[in-house]
Amino acid sequence: MAFRYPNGKKYSPLAKDKKKKPLPVSAKDYANRGMSLEEDINATNEYYLEMNIAVIHKKPTPVQIVHVDYPSRSAAKITEAYFKQASTTDYNGLYQGRYIDFEAKETRNKTSFPMRNIHDHQALHMKRIIAQGGVAFLLVRFTLLEEVYFFEARHFLDWYDNSEARKSIPKSAFEENGYLVPQSYQARVDYLQIIDSHYS
Repeated sequence: MAFRYPNGKKYSPLAKDKKKKPLPVSAKDYANRGMSLEEDINATNEYYLEMNIAVIHKKPTPVQIVHVDYPSRSAAKITEAYFKQASTTDYNGLYQGRYIDFEAKETRNKTSFPMRNIHDHQALHMKRIIAQGGVAFLLVRFTLLEEVYFFEARHFLDWYDNSEARKSIPKSAFEENGYLVPQSYQARVDYLQIIDSHYS
């Protein structure tokens, strides 16, 4: 099946899949056991929902189906589709009356986070969320270091607005201005602990 962006460019899932190779299991990181960041966040959000802690979901990406093949009467196969529009951020929802909105990214780089991982429309979206009093942030996993950082959108936007000078954010910025997210068996990426501690 061929997915295409609104500009007609082909979408290749192979590049995305390469970023989500299973991580090695270690004693330090018993919670993740080879799961991608997205899978860990989805499991965490499911736990939050089941425990009536928060209602936060992954946003669906709108797709327009262009061509369908019918190899048999009982089967249909989508062979071509387009992304209807550029997506904003990955997740949104409500937690204790607060609107939560965030983007999740992984990098195999040990020393920095490439700015190209966030697009213009996503940065604009985060600015609008902040302007309305919402909680906007990034969850960034440095996969080779087995660390996930909660990085407030306001700090990210400071770097983004000066991205002509720099093409990446050094890991030291995450260590100085971000928060290392606690990980556990049930809440694999327990980012709400950060909100509890710093948004009271």
